Parts: sequence; structure tokens; C-alpha cells
Amino acid sequence: MPVANRPLIQGLCAASFALVGICAAHEVAHDAGERDTDQGPHFEGAKSDGKVYITGGAKTPYLWESDWLKLPDQRQWLGSTHGCIVTDAQDNVFLSADTGDAIQVFDKHGNFVRSFGADWGAGVHGLSIVTETENVITESEGMTENAEVLVESLFIAQTSKQRVFKTTLSGEVLLELEFPAASSKYENRSSYKPTSVAVAPDGRLYVADGYGLSWVHIYSADGIYLSSFGGPGEGPEHLRTPHGLLLDTPGDTPTLLVSDRENHRIARFSLDGKYLGGTDPESGLLRRPCHLQFAGDVAVVADLAGRVTLLDEKLELITHLGDNPDKSQHANFGVTPDKWRDGAFLAPHCARIDSVGNLLVMDWNIAGRITRLVPLFRIADK
Repeated sequence: MPVANRPLIQGLCAASFALVGICAAHEVAHDAGERDTDQGPHFEGAKSDGKVYITGGAKTPYLWESDWLKLPDQRQWLGSTHGCIVTDAQDNVFLSADTGDAIQVFDKHGNFVRSFGADWGAGVHGLSIVTETENVITESEGMTENAEVLVESLFIAQTSKQRVFKTTLSGEVLLELEFPAASSKYENRSSYKPTSVAVAPDGRLYVADGYGLSWVHIYSADGIYLSSFGGPGEGPEHLRTPHGLLLDTPGDTPTLLVSDRENHRIARFSLDGKYLGGTDPESGLLRRPCHLQFAGDVAVVADLAGRVTLLDEKLELITHLGDNPDKSQHANFGVTPDKWRDGAFLAPHCARIDSVGNLLVMDWNIAGRITRLVPLFRIADK
């Protein structure tokens, strides 16, 4: 079963976070299966103004690092990024891309480690790494013993192929979820376009049909469809592009947080699908939230409308980061590298905080843009 707890950030608390901000058009889903060549696309180089620090009006500056990833095979650009970025227990970075293998893995310093998913095609969208306990049998001096070990697994939502599956961290497929035909929500399979998957402490699986009909589907730990909630409508319990899911497990009662993108909010549900509340969509706190991740008492939200937002444990504002003053670049997939500027995001699609407080941000972008923000107190250690 999954291990239930929020990841902690070494040496950080909510008060120590500080950064800047940016600003929304219309995002489109991938066409099924097509991907670029392994050599990657060709663009003019991004301009750099030297070291850029952002503070967001608070105390701790962050260094903006735009070139920290070392791509394999002399590739200059990662290629189209319309997916997610996650880290494992060693702070290895797993990200999806539409050029070459579907999953690219880098170490915490940005060095390329491995890749997998060459035959999956494009459109890998939602990623989640979950730590689970497994029973293993060991033998020693003629004695057989049962032991529990912790194992990390990767859960993947692939929008283009209407596919949700579980793999090892090397890409071996362990489980694949069935199309939720039993929900009676779909006239045909083509309406189902999953964008995110989350796993509860009891093993239940939650799948967001973010680019389809806006339902969240619940499956058993072994992949059997159970029920659905959300869906289109006007009430607060309804959803409009539930783009990302997060199991929030700060205490004894875990809940599901939904990045309800086109309702401009984070919505909270019980694990049985009962609406419990959410952020105020009229407040301007969030524009088009795509994904949410907690690290300790701090949540990072990737907002497609050009900025990243940090929230506290009550989902209240800490600060906005990297807010792009050029609104024409907000949620604009086609912004080429020669128009990128350090300190300003374009279309944040996924973001993560690693174990030492670095912020990793994936922009939805034609060339592939992955930015790392390093807190000032760590720069001397690098």
C-alpha cells in the first residue's frame, strides 16, 4: 500500500519561501502518437542576461537556472513539453517529453541518467511517483522470513492514447487501468482523455479526465472501476478541466485536491468524492492552475497563465513567482527560445519542489523549457 505523508523539505518552512511571478490563452491536447525525431527540433538560442534572481517581494531570493539540464546526444532542445515533472527519493528528475523516449530521467545535478518509453508515443501527460510497501520473502541460514520493503512506482496518464498505467522506475509496465465504460459517462472511448492520476493510502486510484468530460474516476488498487464524481455542471461540486490531482495527506484524513483549471481554483474532495471546499475562483489567486504539489506545508501550483504560485497549508497565498509582463506569451505553446527571458515563465504546466527546496518548473512549450529555481541559501553549497 502507498505510504501516506507529505514530503518534507530539508531546512525549509513556508516563511522562508519567496520568489516572483508571470500571466492565459487556450491549451490544446496532443494529437495521438506523433513525435519528433530523436535529434530534436532546431531553434535560435535563448538570450541570457547573466544571473537573474527573483524574490517575489519576500525574503529569500532564488537563482533562475535555465540551462541546468544536460541533454543526451548533443541535443540542444528537449522538444515539445506538454506533460509533467516529478522526483524520486534520490531527487532524480523524471519528466515527459514528445521527442525521443517518452520519459527522460536526470540526476539532481541535471545530468542525463536514462530514458524509456520509446514505443509509447507522444502525449504522456500526468506523472506521479508513489512509495508503496511490498512484502518480500528472504532466506538466511535455512530460515525463511517475510519482510516489508519500500518500493517507488511511476503512475502515468497518457492523454493521446486514453491510457493510464503503472510502471517501475525503469519503465516496466505493472498495471493498466481499463477504460471507464462502466461509469456510463461516455458514448465512445474518444471522449476519454485522462490527464492525471493519484494514489490513495489504501491503494485506490484516482484518474482525472481533464481533457475529456471532466470526471474524476475511482479505481480499486488492482485497477477495477468503482465510481466517478465531478463532471460538468454549475455547482461547486462540478469540475471544468480537472487537469491535475494530488492526494493531500497531512494528517489522519487524506483528501483529494483537484487543479480545476478552467474554474480557476483548487477544489478539495473526500476520497469518496464528496466536495469539501476550495479556493475562491473570483479572488484572482489562481488563473488556470494545472498541477499542485505539497512539500511540507508549502504547495507549488503551476499556472498555465504565465506564473507559478506558492500556497500555504490552508491554500492561502504565500507569493506568485516569475509573472510574465508580456501577456501575449501567457499559455502560448509557440514561444520560441529566442523570445524566452530569464525571470519570466511562459505557460507553467507542472512544477515540483525537491527535497532541498529547489523549484522545478515545466513550461508547455514547443522547444521544451525546464527551469530550476535555487534558493539563495543553497547557492554556496553547489
